[in-house]
Amino acid sequence: MKKINTVDAVGQVLCHDITQIIPGVKKGPVFKKGHVITKEDIPVLLSVGKDQIYILENDETMVHENDAAKMLQEMCGSKNMKFSEPSEGKIELFADVDGLFLVDNERLNLVNSFGEMMIATRASGFLVKKGDKLAGTRIIPLLIKKDKMEEVKKLVGDKPILQVVPLKKKKYGLVTTGNEVFYGRIKDAFTPILNAKLSQYGCEMVEHVVLNDDPAKITEAIKDMLSKGVDMVLCTGGMSVDPDDRTPLAIKNSGVDIVTYGAPVLPGAMFLVSYTKDERPVVGLPGCVMYAKRTIFDLALPRLLADVKITKEYMASLGNGGLCLNCDVCTFPNCGFGKGGH
Repeated sequence: MKKINTVDAVGQVLCHDITQIIPGVKKGPVFKKGHVITKEDIPVLLSVGKDQIYILENDETMVHENDAAKMLQEMCGSKNMKFSEPSEGKIELFADVDGLFLVDNERLNLVNSFGEMMIATRASGFLVKKGDKLAGTRIIPLLIKKDKMEEVKKLVGDKPILQVVPLKKKKYGLVTTGNEVFYGRIKDAFTPILNAKLSQYGCEMVEHVVLNDDPAKITEAIKDMLSKGVDMVLCTGGMSVDPDDRTPLAIKNSGVDIVTYGAPVLPGAMFLVSYTKDERPVVGLPGCVMYAKRTIFDLALPRLLADVKITKEYMASLGNGGLCLNCDVCTFPNCGFGKGGH
């Protein structure tokens, strides 16, 4: 590209957007890349401080900011997403469906450490609604070396950096345990809370039993529900370390693979997650899920409903940001709870 005096630019083609800022009114391109400059445009260009402008010359070793921004957007992904037209080297990405938003942090960091380009995203691991903004990309210089863009594209690979995974309306079984509930000494307050939470996502409870603290009976109930084809089993009660809290043992004896019993999250340290051979989750919920505003279950539930398998690595990552501050006014997910990991 070459620089020429604006007063001599009539008939020339702009190689980049020209931004106009009117405080409190607007900030945006007053002329777009590719605009053919007319005599009437000269005063406008001068009014935004452009005494000289750049005209793009043919250089096959360089990529224009808008074209490079498209390359960044392609690295981010497009399935279940929409994106804006490039402007000033920027593209914004939006969710096209409701779902779980996931970011590959390792490859995101790779792009952002390359220099002259960036991708900024919302926090990974949380639910998004159709139309929510997911990320923005930006090429820093007006022109960037073509081989640099090709190198980062090769390093990122074909797998998208960002995903929106739709949720499934699951049919679940609920095993309520505890002598105090089974013998009618206290009212079962857990079941209505869980049903209310899961119904928000179109899930349906199709099996429910209330049992005492007999681990053999709990194991049998879990197996029975799985044999009837439920998508997941939730177990409440008996999840602490008291000698008569037997639900973790009962879950283990049902033939599942335990991912973890315990989570670096408060409230929710006694959380248990496991999977059957065909990867249906069987989950043990600590008592805090019944009474706390937000718990480990709020962090894990989107993954359970999106069929994104919960791993030991994911659970370990939750320690950073895993402390809920129990604010008087809960703003979750617009707070720091659960945002340190992933």
